[in-house]
Amino acid sequence: MSVVSVEKDAVARTMTITAEFDAPADRVWRLWGDPRKLERWWFPPEVTATVQEHDLVPGGRVSYTCATPGGDRSGWWDVQHVDEPRRIEFTMSDPGVPSTSVRIAVADRPGGTRVTILVRFAAGDDMDLLLSLGFDRGLSAAVAQGDALLAADQP
Repeated sequence: MSVVSVEKDAVARTMTITAEFDAPADRVWRLWGDPRKLERWWFPPEVTATVQEHDLVPGGRVSYTCATPGGDRSGWWDVQHVDEPRRIEFTMSDPGVPSTSVRIAVADRPGGTRVTILVRFAAGDDMDLLLSLGFDRGLSAAVAQGDALLAADQP
């Protein structure tokens, strides 16, 4: 089922991606909790990522490098909140592009799990720039890979 909506609010400077998966919350959580799964899920299909540091705890950092069609880059998350398997909050940074605040909520729904990813941009210009670079399409494509990863991760 994957991505069911992508909503952008220029006034609030937010983008919200809602996705639904036919798997329980603890299995969906592993998409963030396991660095090898994160490499194959959080990044668009055309990107090859390597997670170097995976300290998914408040005050921790998740750092990565990735090979993109436009060249190699690196980035990191500074983790503010983790409530496994329900919520993660972090600041996502990548040199050369504005940082964003991300809040991920994982909730049960009949037959599976609903994931809500709220991205908050610091300024309207930041949102405009990142959307012009395809941030919304890239993150949506990344999240859409969840179904295949979850199917391959059957208990």
